[in-house]
Amino acid sequence: MRQATIERRTNETEVTASVMLDGSGRCNVATGIGFLDHMLGQFARHSLIDLDLKTAGDLHIDGHHTTEDTAIVLGQAISQALGERRGIRRFGEALSAMDETLTRVAIDVSGRPYLVWRVGFTQPRLGALDTELVGHWFHAFSSNAALTLHVETLYGDNNHHICESCFKGLARALRQAIEIDPRKGDAVPSTKGVLGGSL
Repeated sequence: MRQATIERRTNETEVTASVMLDGSGRCNVATGIGFLDHMLGQFARHSLIDLDLKTAGDLHIDGHHTTEDTAIVLGQAISQALGERRGIRRFGEALSAMDETLTRVAIDVSGRPYLVWRVGFTQPRLGALDTELVGHWFHAFSSNAALTLHVETLYGDNNHHICESCFKGLARALRQAIEIDPRKGDAVPSTKGVLGGSL
């Protein structure tokens, strides 16, 4: 079973995340930020990753540390569950449509963190989530999951739809990329024989 549990405790947050990559999309999440919980629920459902995540953060200050550390721990859990990344398809892509919005997401589960973020919002908050933190979440997630990740909203007007299309697109592209390819056996999907670092 490809699964992992990560705990992170700092003076700002306490986060625990458990993932099972070959799951059914079951989700049990509580971050204290309702809109972030909603996005993580979408992520689990559409990636088919079972996710249990609890965050206690300094929300009396703002949502920055809670949002960032949630992404850090989730990314680390997925990276640990992938191990050496043997047998996976490695690449994934998705066009994520939500009403008037269309977002494109492409992933290389390369072991080399990189984010291209071309998404804009026209309002400062979605519920209790600052929209400026959405890109920050994706950056922290891609860095800690060691993914090359490109996210671009091609068009859209509704800020809720824009954000949700990003999370759903991430989920669907990641599901494709981490799926076991029966033609690859136990091979690392790289001509170098290893993923990560500067390879």
